[in-house]
Amino acid sequence: MMISPEPGRGGRAVRGTTLVIGDWTADGIDGDVAPLHVHHADDEAWHVVSGALRFRFTDRQVTAQAGATVLVPAGTPHTFGNAGPGPSRFIIILPTRLDELISQLHAADPAEHAQIYRRYESELLE
Repeated sequence: MMISPEPGRGGRAVRGTTLVIGDWTADGIDGDVAPLHVHHADDEAWHVVSGALRFRFTDRQVTAQAGATVLVPAGTPHTFGNAGPGPSRFIIILPTRLDELISQLHAADPAEHAQIYRRYESELLE
């Protein structure tokens, strides 16, 4: 088992061969973490430990309070952000492929993001 800091993500993560479990934070109401997007082959899940997260889908928005778990199945367009007003803490569970996608996005120029999403069987929708 490996537990390591996640620079720029405000948390820690445990990485396996195919799965990452991250303990992350979100501060303030900063809007969406990313534009609306879809992962064609991978599920993601968030468990809100404290505060609240807002999830936006193509047809609705949902606020998940502390104690709630949100599963976004592969093929579901989505994004999320902190519902504020204070910081939120959440556990994110995702495949290593999506963890690599996030790392690549943080290191790249925004003009390259659409191409990076495609490399990870994902797609930007806005």
